[in-house]
Amino acid sequence: MLEGLDAEQRAVATTLHGPVCVLAGAGTGKTRAITHRIAYGVRSGVFQPATVLAVTFTQRAAGEMRGRLRQLGAGGVQTRTFHAAALRQLQYFWPKAVGGEPPRLLERKIPLVAEAASRCRFRLERLELRDVTSEIEWAKVTQTTPEDYPAAVAKAGREAPRDPAETAMIYATYEQLKRDRATIDFEDVLLLTVGILADRPDIAEVVRGQYQHFTVDEYQDVSPLQQRLLTLWLGDRDSLCVVGDASQTIYSFTGATPDHLLDFRTRHPNATLVKLVRDYRSTPQVVHLANGLLAQARGRTADHRLELISQRPAGPEPVFTEHPDEPAEAEATARRIRELLTPVAEGGGGLAASEIAVLYRVNAQSEIYEQALADAGVPYQLKGAERFFERPEIRQAVLALRGAARAGGNDSAVTDADGLAGQVGAVLGGTGWTPEPPAGSGAVRERWESLRSLVRLAEEFQAARPDAALDGFVAEVLERAAAQHAPTVEGVTLASLHTAKGLEWDAVFLVGLTDGMLPITHAKTPEQIEEERRLLYVGVTRARAHLSLSWALARSPGGRAGRRPSRFLDGLRPGSTAGGGRSAGGAGGVERGTGSRGRKPRGPVKCRVCGRTLTEAAEVKLRRCEDCPSSMDEELYERLREWRLETARELGRPAYAVFTDVTLMAIAENVPGTEGELSRISGVGAHKLRQFGPDVLALCAGEAVPAAPRETSSESPEK
Repeated sequence: MLEGLDAEQRAVATTLHGPVCVLAGAGTGKTRAITHRIAYGVRSGVFQPATVLAVTFTQRAAGEMRGRLRQLGAGGVQTRTFHAAALRQLQYFWPKAVGGEPPRLLERKIPLVAEAASRCRFRLERLELRDVTSEIEWAKVTQTTPEDYPAAVAKAGREAPRDPAETAMIYATYEQLKRDRATIDFEDVLLLTVGILADRPDIAEVVRGQYQHFTVDEYQDVSPLQQRLLTLWLGDRDSLCVVGDASQTIYSFTGATPDHLLDFRTRHPNATLVKLVRDYRSTPQVVHLANGLLAQARGRTADHRLELISQRPAGPEPVFTEHPDEPAEAEATARRIRELLTPVAEGGGGLAASEIAVLYRVNAQSEIYEQALADAGVPYQLKGAERFFERPEIRQAVLALRGAARAGGNDSAVTDADGLAGQVGAVLGGTGWTPEPPAGSGAVRERWESLRSLVRLAEEFQAARPDAALDGFVAEVLERAAAQHAPTVEGVTLASLHTAKGLEWDAVFLVGLTDGMLPITHAKTPEQIEEERRLLYVGVTRARAHLSLSWALARSPGGRAGRRPSRFLDGLRPGSTAGGGRSAGGAGGVERGTGSRGRKPRGPVKCRVCGRTLTEAAEVKLRRCEDCPSSMDEELYERLREWRLETARELGRPAYAVFTDVTLMAIAENVPGTEGELSRISGVGAHKLRQFGPDVLALCAGEAVPAAPRETSSESPEK
């Protein structure tokens, strides 16, 4: 279970008790660490699968985690988004808490927001409707009522898209319309679940009896409402593991805040903190640029940044390119992608289209790249467009696969096919799919790529389960459809930087990097500017090897070349300079919780014999693995034990309250000669150094214990 994990990942996996906070940089294997922690806890008997709830923010991430846990033998663990977990509880407990059938869930807010605006005699265009809807969502996740909305906007320094008083009126009317029609929206799911758990202790106890161990991924994106729900789930327990990276906080406009992550050890003084900084995703060249980008950041989040250390071989340097106008930038990007798609034997990069992405700040930038790629004959897919399992060709394909699975061996085309992938291909052949792609691009090619992704998924499924049958594959597809966990579609990905979060590609093109676009014009405050910087950081860290950063001086050919490259590139692109950098928030390692007594956290401790990072308390004190050979001075150890016994009798306290056996062993192994050396031994705090230091140092030097009045104290053991 622990093979293949690095020292810090192993520390995450083996720390199964008490609160755990994992600060995980981009590409450092956070999902691997936390899934192995859950599986290790299940396999070792510390966790019962049904009592574990792993929470993340997207259906795709939950589906990926569920698949990994199943492979690790922990298939009974519940993995859900906050909303999915809350909705499940709300629907189950509604009859008992409120009575009757639960209200209907509103799939889309905008039509009802439009009706609310009309009733308030406001006429909103499509984009205005979207903005007001976003404001309502922000208000609800920050637990702001309609009457408090204007004041909350002012306090948050939020730049509202329209008069806050008008938005508050629309918000209030929208809420009334929902009540009249017995409907709720996604934010209501969280609000109502919080309300039930807070008002009904009996129901809260039932939930806490079911779920006893919690893992929260992407903890930097938690909103105040989600944190409130998590607190209610936990009750007075502390079996909680959170993982996140403050440098990837890019959703503050939705109410997300990194404060819960950054303040975790304040709320949980006994928490273990693990920092993951070994980047397994990106080359040293990409990592160097990412570190340099954050080195210029300011603010509290920047103070806690992690400096990544690439674990990959060297790759190509990032490419910075300036273009005269946007069409020229798009055409050059398409040409370079064409080169990367060309087979290595023909002098190209040999990459698959699905391993390349073009990322931009706003969705409106996609059109020109869609055209450029189409003109170059390059297949592409729009991220954030129509959901994979809602595409007509996929719905038709799933129906055909279900029918073939029910028919069993009655379909000769299926039974004669070679393996599971061959059977899936044969079924899809009935919907018009062919093994060879159609010529050109456009809608026909997109349809083919969608169906090809199902065949590829069948190949992967067969590789993992050689004896898999068609009905098992159909069950996997239906489970993925329910979780919206889409397979990879062959085509260059076009996506906004926000939707690219959590994904990665071999080659990434960051385009349109001009001031006014990144940072975006409406980012005014220092906090908003820093979030824009983090958005670019997220884009940079999506690349495994090839990274291109480009900008255009004008919008259209012949236009005024008045744009300048993004200020975030100053000091990074050739020929530019920037202000001084700043130190990172810490290297990788493990810091054990110290309770609420204010002792300084220690960094990672390695075995002085074999060099392994130590995680068990006794081993940390001894500074060696339990199985590694001891260098202890046995005679000194016996003298220390005799002294401890006499001292304990003199003070009227138990022997362990002076020093524990493990601390005495550590002293006898590391024989200190000065107060400084003695203070560095775990278990020797400032108070005990004053009280017992002269005696211990005398014993270590082979001298008589000095006769001096001893300080008495009622301090607790190991203070």
